[in-house]
Amino acid sequence: MSTATTAVGRKSNEDFRPGSKRQHEVTRLMPGPMLAIILTLLCALVLIPVAYIFLASVNSDIGVARGEFFPSSFSFENYSTIWTSVGLATGLANSVLVAGSTAVVSALMSIATAYVLVRYQFRGRLTILRGLLGLQSVPGTLMVLPVFVLFSSSATYLGIQVIGTQWGLFITYLTFAMPFSTWVMVTYLRGLPRELEEAARIDGASNLGVLVRIILPLSWPGVVVSGIFAFLLGWNDVLFASVMTRPESQTAAVALQVFGASQEGGAIPFYGQMMAASLVCAARWSSCT
Repeated sequence: MSTATTAVGRKSNEDFRPGSKRQHEVTRLMPGPMLAIILTLLCALVLIPVAYIFLASVNSDIGVARGEFFPSSFSFENYSTIWTSVGLATGLANSVLVAGSTAVVSALMSIATAYVLVRYQFRGRLTILRGLLGLQSVPGTLMVLPVFVLFSSSATYLGIQVIGTQWGLFITYLTFAMPFSTWVMVTYLRGLPRELEEAARIDGASNLGVLVRIILPLSWPGVVVSGIFAFLLGWNDVLFASVMTRPESQTAAVALQVFGASQEGGAIPFYGQMMAASLVCAARWSSCT
């Protein structure tokens, strides 16, 4: 009797071992067919607009204006024209440079700041943490005029030209990316065990050595998340980039906006070029992230 009970118990444990089919069936929240239908609908919601943009980019402007989904004739001429008509090459280079540098600097600064806020006790620590959370509720639209006035006055009082430069846009994005990135890293570092740091200090590691050799390798998921957020902030922004850049320093988002605004009032806008430029920007963003 005990042998049979033991065999049944062993069989039950094997059925519910991690990764087993039985455990997978129990933890599944919905039936397989319903899950497949939902995933198909979600993929369709994403892929159908992308497919339409691609088909419009290889269609004629008249065909797009008529509402054709499938073009009567395929032409990839728009993909070669956008580099001169839209000014996409300069915009993409500026976007990659500004957004990429913002992502790297923001991720590195946020992990160092979060490490100090999590591991050390000092006066004003809770105030800083609450301030980081409160800054997320401030809309960026309200900060356009103050930031523009502050940076434009620097040329008058300090003799430093900020408006119209790439590094001025970089400072703007870094200012808005740091609070969220720091809060993400604070949440992540709270889950790391202190015993690893204590063991490293026993072996003679300094605070900087602990941060570089212990904390940074263990925090790569949080660093990647904060870096992607900072990159998206710089890549998708149009408001600050349109106010604080010149034609030679404008980003890809501003280049697309200017090109789209220049087509208003015409007979037939260049739909194909706009769709092609949008796809190129999206593909470039995917390759960078």
